[in-house]
Amino acid sequence: MTEPLLSVEDLHVDFTTEEQVIHAVRGVSFTIAPGQTVALVGESGSGKSVTALSVLRLLPYPPASHPKGRIAFKGEDLLNAAAPALRAVRGNGISMIFQEPMSSLNPLHTVEKQVSEALIVHRGMSRADARTRTIELLKEVGIQNAETRLADYPHQLSGGQRQRVMIAMALANEPDLLIADEPTTALDVTVQAQVLDLLQSLQKSRGLAILFITHDLAIVRKMAETVHVMTEGLIVESGPTETIFTAPQHPYTQKLLAAEPRGEPLPPGPEVEPIVTTEALKVWFPIKRGLLRRTVGYIKAVDDVALSIPRGQTLGVVGESGSGKTTLGRAVLRLVKSEGRIAYLGQAISDLNSSAMRPLRRNLQMVFQDPYGSLSPRMSVAEVISEGLGVHEPKLTAAERDARVVKALTEVGLEPADRHRYPHEFSGGQRQRIAIARVMVLEPQFVVLDEPTSALDVSVQAQVVDLLRDLQRRHGLTYLFISHDLRVVRALANHIMVMRDGKVVEHGAARDVFAAPKSDYTRALLAAALTQTAATLS
Repeated sequence: MTEPLLSVEDLHVDFTTEEQVIHAVRGVSFTIAPGQTVALVGESGSGKSVTALSVLRLLPYPPASHPKGRIAFKGEDLLNAAAPALRAVRGNGISMIFQEPMSSLNPLHTVEKQVSEALIVHRGMSRADARTRTIELLKEVGIQNAETRLADYPHQLSGGQRQRVMIAMALANEPDLLIADEPTTALDVTVQAQVLDLLQSLQKSRGLAILFITHDLAIVRKMAETVHVMTEGLIVESGPTETIFTAPQHPYTQKLLAAEPRGEPLPPGPEVEPIVTTEALKVWFPIKRGLLRRTVGYIKAVDDVALSIPRGQTLGVVGESGSGKTTLGRAVLRLVKSEGRIAYLGQAISDLNSSAMRPLRRNLQMVFQDPYGSLSPRMSVAEVISEGLGVHEPKLTAAERDARVVKALTEVGLEPADRHRYPHEFSGGQRQRIAIARVMVLEPQFVVLDEPTSALDVSVQAQVVDLLRDLQRRHGLTYLFISHDLRVVRALANHIMVMRDGKVVEHGAARDVFAAPKSDYTRALLAAALTQTAATLS
C-alpha cells in the first residue's frame, strides 16, 4: 500500500491562557494521498483552520501547543522537525492559501515583489525571469491586464483580486500539497468556478494534493473526494463525498447541509423621502505612467451611477469582483473622492468638507468586508466598540459608555463579558458581530454592509442575515448591502442593482430581477449561483 503524502494522527492542539486551557483540536486523524483532495468542513471555531495551520506549524507557540499527536509529510515528522527542515518544506513541499488576503499580503510591497519573492528565494530565479513567471501566474489565476497590475499594492485591488494574488503566490513553487483555507471566500460565483477549475487543472497536470478548508458545501462537492466534518475540535463524520452528501449520519452534518440564508426582506413601509440618493456619481482613478507620472488613462470604478434608497429598505448591489460595488459604497459615504451629487435626507453632501461631514458620520456607517483587518488587534472589544462614542458623544461618562457597549454586544448576540477580550480570541462569525456592534452603538440611520457574510460558513451566514433583518426591523435601518452571494441578497434586499465594470447593467425590484432578469450578465450570475445551490441540495 502506498504511503500517504500527509498523515495526521491523533492531533491535539491546546491554547493556554491565564484563565484556562482551550482544547481547540481533540484527536483529529486523517490522511491525504498524492493527487487527492480532502476537505475539512465545519462552522467557524470548529478547529479546521487550526488543524491546517498545525501542519506547517504556523500557530503562535506559545500559547498554542501540541500535547499529543503526529504529523508526517512524506514520512518526515513535522511536529518535531528543526527550523531548517521546516523552511525547506514550507512553500516548496507544502504551500498555503490563507483565508484573509488583506491581512496576509504585505501592504508595503507591490504585487510583483510579493509573488516573485518566492521564486527568487526558493528557486534562485533572476529578477527578470521571476517577473516573467509572475505575469504568467497572475494570468493563470484570472488577473486582468496582469502586466499593468505588477506595480499595484494590495489596497488597490478588490477582495477577489487579492485572493487571486495569494493563490498565485502559493502555486509559484509547484508544491506537492496545497492547503487551501477558504480560498474562494472573497470571490463571486463566476470567478469561484474559474479558480476551482484552475486548481483542478493544476492538480491533474502536476499531481497536486489539496487539503481544502471551506464552509461552502457546493465547493466541497465539486472539489473533494473525501470529507471530514468537524465541530468543537472533533471530526464527527468522515467518508466519500457523495456518501456524506446523500446519506449523512451525524446530526451536525445534517444541520450543515440544511443550513442556508432564509426568509424574506422586510416589506416596504409607506412612501417616504429616500434616505440616500445619488445622481451621475463617478469615481475614476487615474493611471499614471512615466518618470513624470503623467495621467495616461482612468480606471472607471464607478461610472455614472444613480440610486435612491427609501427609509427602512435594503438595496442589494451585486456583481463580480472589481465591478465597482465596494467603491460605490465608499463613495456614497464620502470615503473616496467622487464626482456627481450625493444627498442624505435631501441635503446635498457631495461638496461638504470634513468638518461639515463629521456630525453626519454617526448616521452614515459602514460594516467592512474583512472584520479581522478592520478591528484593531491592540484594542479590546470594549475599546473597539466605544471608539466612535468618544468621537460623537464625548460627554458620556465611562459608566454610560460601558452600558452602551454592553447593550450593543447583547443586541448582536454576544455576551457582556466579551467586551474584555480581544478580536483574535473570536471566530470569524463572532468578529463580524463585533464589527456590527461597533456600528450599532452609534444608532445610525443608514449602513453600508460590504460583503458582511462572505467569510462566514453557511449556518453563521444565516444567523447574521437574521440578525441584520432583526436590527433593521427594530431600528428602522436602511441598508446598502454589497454582496456576490445571491442567496444572501435574496433574503435581505427589496431592490437589486447589478454592476459590471463600474456601470449599472440592471436595476429593479428584487423579486422582478430574480424572476425575469433582463441583462445577459444578470442571467449568467443567477445561473452560476443557482447551479451551486442545486449542487449542494441535490
